[in-house]
Amino acid sequence: MLLLPVSVAPFALYFERGNALKKLKWSVWFWLFINAFAGITLALGLYYYGLRDTSATYSTNFPNLIPIITFVASTIFRMEKLRLKTWAGRVKTSGAILCVAGALTTTLYKGKAFYIGHHSDDDHSHTAAEASKNNWTRGTFFLVGSCLSYTTWYMLQFELLKVFPWKYWVTTLTCIISSVQATVVGLCLDRRKSAWMLGSKLELLTIFYSGALATAATVCLISWAIAIRGPTYPPMFNPLTLIFVAISEALILGEPIRVGTLLGMVLNIVGLYCFLWGKTKEIKRLAQKNVATAAGAEVSTGIVDAGVPSTVMPLPSTSPTIIGIEVSGNPDRNTGKS
Repeated sequence: MLLLPVSVAPFALYFERGNALKKLKWSVWFWLFINAFAGITLALGLYYYGLRDTSATYSTNFPNLIPIITFVASTIFRMEKLRLKTWAGRVKTSGAILCVAGALTTTLYKGKAFYIGHHSDDDHSHTAAEASKNNWTRGTFFLVGSCLSYTTWYMLQFELLKVFPWKYWVTTLTCIISSVQATVVGLCLDRRKSAWMLGSKLELLTIFYSGALATAATVCLISWAIAIRGPTYPPMFNPLTLIFVAISEALILGEPIRVGTLLGMVLNIVGLYCFLWGKTKEIKRLAQKNVATAAGAEVSTGIVDAGVPSTVMPLPSTSPTIIGIEVSGNPDRNTGKS
């Protein structure tokens, strides 16, 4: 876990040097602590425990539930507006539903299998290894808890960046706090020396990859995406993981591609395109509305500053002729003087 802050700290020191650390108040530290606990310590911990009690194939399906859970939760807490009365809002909502439908299709429907290139006949060994797993119920609860933790983290990131908008520092400090949290939790769960020792160079390489790329870079990129597009934007890309994994397994490991996977790919791509199109249209519409509102405010301010009243002065009804003479600015013509 210590590799996480070490990987991101140079970017924070270079791109966001200045008064960022002076803005750290107790409220910001509280948000950072909750953000680190929900997004890294709890989410990753529950996922790894769920992976241990189930299987890799079973556990990789659960992150695909994060988009719809995040979308519903953000709508409930008013971080995301459906705007179903607009065409862009309807397309965006339909895209989110299609992404979830694609993930479920890939998970629940298998269909006929076919191979790309070479393949091996080790399916029975994989099936036997997965069947030997126990505690599936407990592992399922762990995986569901991990999905809920990730959903909470996406929304916490959105609120945290409002009070502390320095994204690299947010990632660095979050990783430092999560490292301390994970160490304390690990010592409470297992104090054996063998559990803390590295067995091979492959474990060291795996730890380096997980810390520097799989976690630190991901957290940093997600923070940027949430700050620009909101908490529901990054999770919509989760189903693409299934597509990349399926293609990589088929080309490198010789695993079969099933009809259900292809149907899920199509639904995921169409749903993601619809969501991105609707979200882009919404952002442009809101930007145009904000520009028009700002322009109207500037015009009103300029009129007041110039001394011109912005409302019509009410005229008394007792002497319309006299008022007409004063407003016209030519009293000589009305009195007969030349």
